[in-house]
Amino acid sequence: MLRTILNIQYSQLISLPRRASSPKEQRGFSSKSFPTPPSIAVLEGPADWAEARKWASQFKAESIPKTLVELTFSRSSGPGGQNVNKVNTKATARCSADAYWIPLWARSVLTKSPQYVSSTKSLLITSTVYRSQSQNIDDCLSKLHALVLSAASSSIKNETPEETKKRVEGHQKAQKERNRKVKAQRSAVKQYRSGQAKGGWD
Repeated sequence: MLRTILNIQYSQLISLPRRASSPKEQRGFSSKSFPTPPSIAVLEGPADWAEARKWASQFKAESIPKTLVELTFSRSSGPGGQNVNKVNTKATARCSADAYWIPLWARSVLTKSPQYVSSTKSLLITSTVYRSQSQNIDDCLSKLHALVLSAASSSIKNETPEETKKRVEGHQKAQKERNRKVKAQRSAVKQYRSGQAKGGWD
């Protein structure tokens, strides 16, 4: 009897939603490792696209930390074995569509996705793929990551051949300038040493 009561209390406890981090806590995390998008509402030209591409490249290499979403758990329905039906393996991740780490220019696209909940202005992702709660959490975060990246990338235009040419020319020009300075420095050192050799010892 006591074991049954304890099991019920434990089940109720783990089914409670985990609190999402406050914006202050989230910003503290992001300042260290998680990429924050540039504050651009609409991508309107090469400069905006370049900034957006840079953010997308950084974001693609990172995983969304659990602290940035609200996680809840419940029992998976349907077949799947004893573990699935008795343990809270189904994972649900929710986050505000206005979260600081979601690009401004991507939000209009996200509001049209099936994962957008208009009543709460949030994104809702669920997973029952795995029999493990932790794996379903990772699956939710992976789906959310792909959703945000896809929405953000849809407005980013690739470099035109002319932009690529200018960027390469800029790199080449900078390299030539560095080479020129190194050569001038070496020449000055050689002249100094030559003068010392001709002058002899004082």
